[in-house]
Amino acid sequence: LINGSSGIAVGMATNIPPHNLAEVCTALVKLLDNEDLSSAQLCRYLKGPDFPTGGQILNSPEELKEIYRTGSGSIRLRGTWDIGPVTRSTKTIYIDSVPYMVNKAQLVERIAEVVLSRKLPQLLDVKDLSTEDVRIAVEMKKDADQKMVMAYLMRHTPLQINFAVNLTCLIPTEHPEVGRPERLDLRSMLWHFLHFR
Repeated sequence: LINGSSGIAVGMATNIPPHNLAEVCTALVKLLDNEDLSSAQLCRYLKGPDFPTGGQILNSPEELKEIYRTGSGSIRLRGTWDIGPVTRSTKTIYIDSVPYMVNKAQLVERIAEVVLSRKLPQLLDVKDLSTEDVRIAVEMKKDADQKMVMAYLMRHTPLQINFAVNLTCLIPTEHPEVGRPERLDLRSMLWHFLHFR
């Protein structure tokens, strides 16, 4: 649950997003204190996934609670950006985080394809200025509508993705060496972990 996970075996799949360790531990302690807590109540302590590459989760708290209640759903995740400098003929936007599992170099390449194809004439150039932190400069004409440009990039590049959540886990059976795959809600996942510990 902390680091995320994907894949179980042939014919079975799982895709668990990474979570914040402190939030997971708090939820575990709360569940130890009160075994009757539901998944929705545990969401007070475990707010949602914590993606290491940053990004903005677009789902509402109610949608996230439903994902944790059913054990499946889709998380909409987009990169974040800031407005950069404006010159006499251009303005710049800096992309400072990319969605989880998106390769930064491939994202820059896809934006460059949009620039070269002239599908968005307002877009002039893209440069990867990243060091340890993500920093992708998107240069556009001074009169460009930056919200429209970013909306186009969200739709036509991996700057916005859907992360398919599938909380399928192997749970213990009467045979210690054999686990049974089952899609779990948040409370059940935490409960099985506590019993494992």
